[in-house]
Amino acid sequence: MTAPHPKEAPKLPIEGVEHVVAVGSGKGGVGKTTVAVNLAVALAAEGHRVGLLDADVYGPNVPRMMGIKEQPQARGHRIEPLEKWGVRLMSMGFLNPTDQPILWRGPLLHRIIQQFIRDVDWGELEVLIVDLPPGTGDVQLSLLQTVPLSGGIVVTTPSDVSLDDARKAVLMFRQVNTEVLGIVENMSYLIVPGTGQRIDVFGSGGGRRVAEEMQVPLLAELPLDPEVRLGGDTGYPVALRDSSDPAAAPYRALARAVLARLREKGSQRTPEIIVED
Repeated sequence: MTAPHPKEAPKLPIEGVEHVVAVGSGKGGVGKTTVAVNLAVALAAEGHRVGLLDADVYGPNVPRMMGIKEQPQARGHRIEPLEKWGVRLMSMGFLNPTDQPILWRGPLLHRIIQQFIRDVDWGELEVLIVDLPPGTGDVQLSLLQTVPLSGGIVVTTPSDVSLDDARKAVLMFRQVNTEVLGIVENMSYLIVPGTGQRIDVFGSGGGRRVAEEMQVPLLAELPLDPEVRLGGDTGYPVALRDSSDPAAAPYRALARAVLARLREKGSQRTPEIIVED
């Protein structure tokens, strides 16, 4: 006899936020945070009101990638997010700026994610990008089961190992009734400086195959570019550059593709509260 499922608690929107988009991956090492950071910066550069929540509590790399070292301040009962490059930011890295690891389990993780969502004064945002930890664990479920998301983005590389885990990430979103906006294939190819030769370092076409198999859009094929790594290490994301710059252009195009998908869905603000999905 199958035990009855407990009644699912209602998902409460975030006041003032029109769309919440989670960026996830089935495994680490695919450049998920790099994609999330440059997507948020590209959206801001295109003139949109954007926030970035670094929910990867075990490896919060957003502060370094955004070039910010300050700590957020409380005002009343709310936390004021920091802001850089036109993006409002919150990260465990602001609260634990040392190299000490976070050794937390489910209940504590749930509590901190809820504080980041409910106690931060995000203001009026068109899009809040959430950088999830890799995999399908407690942090992901805490977010996906309590906030109505506009959709998820799955980041992968073309390699078969990465693609196997990308499928799991797609299924994770679907199991919690969250639409997958699309697949982003990162490190798709390398253009050799000086020669223009293209090298498929991690294989070719894997992201497109998985997108077709899972019946979701392929949002972007992003190159393996040393300039992207340099931008992340120095806190100056490449998406800040002019949209015609070869390093920035793929991320600007990704931002437009994500916006197009969100427009297909439409705003999910409710008329009673100025809130999001």
